[in-house]
Amino acid sequence: MRNTRFLQVLAAEKPNIIFILADDLGYADVGCYGQKLIQTPNLDELAKQGTRFTQFYAGSTVCGPSRCALMTGYHTGHARVRGNALGILKSGDVTVGKILQDAGYVTGLVGKWCLGRQGTSGEPMKQGFDYSFGYLDDCHAHNYWTDHLFRNGQRIAKATNVYSHDLCAAESLDFIRREKEKPFFLYAAFTLPHGFLDPPNDDPYDKENNWPLTNRKYAAMVTRLDKTVGEMMALLDELKLREKTLVFFTSDHGPDYDVGNRLFQSNGPLRGIKRDLYEGGIRVPMIVRWPGKVPAGVTSDQIWAFWDFLPTTAEIAGTVPPKGIDGVSVLPALLGKSNIEHSPLYWEFYELGFEQAARVGDWKAVRHAPGKALELYNLKNDLGEEEDVAASNPEVVRKMEESLRKARSPYLDRPDFEAKATATDNAKAEQNP
Repeated sequence: MRNTRFLQVLAAEKPNIIFILADDLGYADVGCYGQKLIQTPNLDELAKQGTRFTQFYAGSTVCGPSRCALMTGYHTGHARVRGNALGILKSGDVTVGKILQDAGYVTGLVGKWCLGRQGTSGEPMKQGFDYSFGYLDDCHAHNYWTDHLFRNGQRIAKATNVYSHDLCAAESLDFIRREKEKPFFLYAAFTLPHGFLDPPNDDPYDKENNWPLTNRKYAAMVTRLDKTVGEMMALLDELKLREKTLVFFTSDHGPDYDVGNRLFQSNGPLRGIKRDLYEGGIRVPMIVRWPGKVPAGVTSDQIWAFWDFLPTTAEIAGTVPPKGIDGVSVLPALLGKSNIEHSPLYWEFYELGFEQAARVGDWKAVRHAPGKALELYNLKNDLGEEEDVAASNPEVVRKMEESLRKARSPYLDRPDFEAKATATDNAKAEQNP
């Protein structure tokens, strides 16, 4: 049972909410998650001031569907956008932006959206955001030196000699300054270290001559992101908003660059990278800070995921989430009061055919294609998913098979993708009419 009086006080306070999303940042690319070579002092300090979660999951192993899960509270078995193929939100969809807008928040998006191009129903301004600046689709967001970005749905010219992340960082600071007197929600979906490895310079790694150039650039992008986080936290202090602001920091999925993994071990002890449904593709860092509310300097093993963000923030804002979503509020765990027993986690992925994964307790199942044998791992004993124990746990496999079957509905918006999910079943039906 929730403490009703406590929740009423939280809702009455209407804390500012900042959700900082990195792009392609690995689980262990941050010092407080084990990184030894890349400097992330501001994120490490943020972890000291808040709680560091070790069992947090992205919505998908690629950008678009991961962000859809974050914004709508549905995992990829039910989400509107389940693949990176220019999916868009529809006018009837309910996002975090809409929930908080209706609760009295000023809402802003800065950075990369991925859920609706210009002129579509999925544009940020039609999905609950009062202000937006940055990229609308994933392909455009690869280019930091582009000649244009979008503000409030309108294309605006950008000098090609100006690094787009620096503009997005400045826009984030301006939004905080501009809305400091009101409760605000800032979704700072920065693009670092995604896309082309071409930062303005390699600082502070330009003297690391024994590193390959791509590694110096990658590290420079991560540290540049860390610097932006530090600037945002410093501004909150300057405006005396530290205690009034709940800050989240995470990544949209695992790291993309295998070369980065070799030198930096970006995925730490985890198997796999971006486009994998092993832990390295979907388990990501999550740091939460809210002074006086979220315990400081604490590590939590609460299991939760992107789709829990919407119901959690709805509870904080004193409102209710849509019925039927997959996410649940993890507010008690954020506040250090108690962990919750999470319902099964589920992912499906289409770029390599049709892959599925689920986590139930310590059990993790991965299937690489319809009809393929299920792989089974015990994450408590095998975090690196090195030993497939399916053969010795037939009853667990049966239950996980059932979880995979029940976790999804047909992907009606993309019949071509859905065909991949049902290809094997259709073939069996033809063979056995």
